[in-house]
Amino acid sequence: MNTVWNGAGRRIEICDVGMRDGLQMEAQFVPTEDKIALVDALSAAGLAKIEVTSFTSPTAIPALRDAEVVMREIARRPGVTYTALVPNARGAERAIESRTDELNLVMSVSETHNLANLRMTRAQSFAALAHVVAMAQAARVSVNVSLSCVFGCPMEGDVALDGVWDWVQRFAGLGVAGITLCDTTGMAYPSQVAQVVAQARARWPGLAFTLHFHNTRGMGLANVLAAIDAGADRFDASLGGLGGCPYAPGATGNVCTEEIVHALALMDYDTGVQLSALIAAAARLPALIGHEVPSQIARAGRRLDLHPVPAGFDAIRERALAR
Repeated sequence: MNTVWNGAGRRIEICDVGMRDGLQMEAQFVPTEDKIALVDALSAAGLAKIEVTSFTSPTAIPALRDAEVVMREIARRPGVTYTALVPNARGAERAIESRTDELNLVMSVSETHNLANLRMTRAQSFAALAHVVAMAQAARVSVNVSLSCVFGCPMEGDVALDGVWDWVQRFAGLGVAGITLCDTTGMAYPSQVAQVVAQARARWPGLAFTLHFHNTRGMGLANVLAAIDAGADRFDASLGGLGGCPYAPGATGNVCTEEIVHALALMDYDTGVQLSALIAAAARLPALIGHEVPSQIARAGRRLDLHPVPAGFDAIRERALAR
């Protein structure tokens, strides 16, 4: 296709997952009012979708123990989808009661990773999630399913695509609205991404596919561009580049929202996101989590954020011109 370098105004939708995928990894609890303010800032910046929180047991993820309060008290903007991770039926009940727009369900296409991460076989996960899908459909709440380890498992290695497609078909058969293909531990590479995206779109043209990449090995942006060139138009990304995975030692987090938006804007893709507002939101994070964030845009600024000339520049110029 070779169109990736010129977006020509093509729309790319970004879902920021930093408030869930990012904050759940942080040791320092971010106050509830600050979480709400960050979600509101992301809404104002123009994100298409925001993963607000996770309705997991507060004991399992204490960083997100305020899920109900956050979801109920955010300022909802028309056109923005407010989603949340839901692990089970009880989480679904909590999410629905809190007026969540979309339930994001998770299981792994790797048996080993699913057992290690969720303490269930894949068959057991599917049975439990099928029940949650039915609950959501009865409540008229949309469902997205995130499939982990599509691009490789840190314990098994490569994952056969035929097996991935089998799980996609099972959930498509339940009538879910979308599927997220997740590079859970940053094992994806561009040519692999192009193959996966092309096959997924060809097999299920009516299903909304989202790509979820981590920058563990420095290929996050390259993978996003490869996916776009293969036809993808929906991506997860994390404010500040927060995130990670307990099964990927050294992981640097998810692809960074402001880095992706910055790069795509330079190539004339339309994300609908106001970059300056996004950068301002990311600038709040270090004080809230107690450390710097991976975002290169937060550190270096945008490409044309210029800097003052060095001290004594006028004298340097005069001496140079006098030679």
